[in-house]
Amino acid sequence: MHPFNLSLHKCVVYFCLSLSQIIFISSFSVCHVAGISGQYPLVQNVTVTEGLMANLTCRVEYNDNTSLQWSNPAQQTLFFGDKKALRDNRIELVRATSSELTISISDVTLGDEGLYTCSLFTMPVRTAKAYLTVLGVPEKPEINGLTKPAMEGDHITLTCITQGSKPAADLRWFRNEKEVKGAKEVNASGKTFTVRSSLQLHVDRNDDGVAYTCRVDHVALAQAPQQATEVLEVHYAPRVEIIKSTTVPQEGQYLKLECFSRGNPSPDPVMWTKDGGDLPDLDRIIVQGRELAFTSLNKTDNGTYRCEASNHLGTSSAEYVLYVYGEFKGKADVGVIVFYAMTDKNKGTELSLSGNYLNLLKDK
Repeated sequence: MHPFNLSLHKCVVYFCLSLSQIIFISSFSVCHVAGISGQYPLVQNVTVTEGLMANLTCRVEYNDNTSLQWSNPAQQTLFFGDKKALRDNRIELVRATSSELTISISDVTLGDEGLYTCSLFTMPVRTAKAYLTVLGVPEKPEINGLTKPAMEGDHITLTCITQGSKPAADLRWFRNEKEVKGAKEVNASGKTFTVRSSLQLHVDRNDDGVAYTCRVDHVALAQAPQQATEVLEVHYAPRVEIIKSTTVPQEGQYLKLECFSRGNPSPDPVMWTKDGGDLPDLDRIIVQGRELAFTSLNKTDNGTYRCEASNHLGTSSAEYVLYVYGEFKGKADVGVIVFYAMTDKNKGTELSLSGNYLNLLKDK
């Protein structure tokens, strides 16, 4: 038997020969794989946000100048060693040595996602695969369904929508700073997702001026979530309340009645009446806007004082029954009654009654 050393990646092939003619009887080979037997290229999966840059790195230890190659999911060669094979200006060489091949892909798109292969050209060829995951950035959200102005008692559905996320984004609702729960819907559109979240509202006057915010949470947004905010404007009929400066009015005392009205739009200037008619024209009675003041009470001031305010949605009124007391000489039970009335064009008339009773003790 005569060995013939056929230099092919350090393989030695042995043949058995006869003297008269070359007759192939058997053969076997002993090979030493370039880069050390059992050596494989090492890669890592990469996640990158759409529009940014991705680096793909392939490493091998103890390589003896055997070439490394990167290819894309379509099995197109990108780089063979330091030689660029695919005409794509976004793909550049970062590092090429005997033990490393690193390339970069700039302005990454969703179409770049997939399985990339690093090949080590030993005998046989060894490969490793890295998956490039591209995150789709969700668009700035929009809030639909808000009617301005809304009317007290209306039922409103606010819908927040964001498109282009991958994976699907999460939508969260906030009433001012407090989180409230919405109903979420996710629809796939190609590789990305459209996400909607709806919020049902039964609007009342307490919602006027309240900010409803829809926030998009997504891994591609890191620490800067996208959000949209709408501030509710709610119109409602006025409500009126009379505040008195003293609980038990007595002769000679000062008394001030204040008429507080709240409505949207702002109510017209308040109107004061006594016992259903005009106020008496007395120097002791002073009217300044919502205030009605008595500089020195006497029993002729007794009666029902009414304050009224209105806007285009309705009219509201409150009444104060004034009884002026003389000097107390003993224990007395005194009742001071304030009546409130509100007329809403949508609801009719509502009445309420508040009583303020107290015992007065005076030394006999």
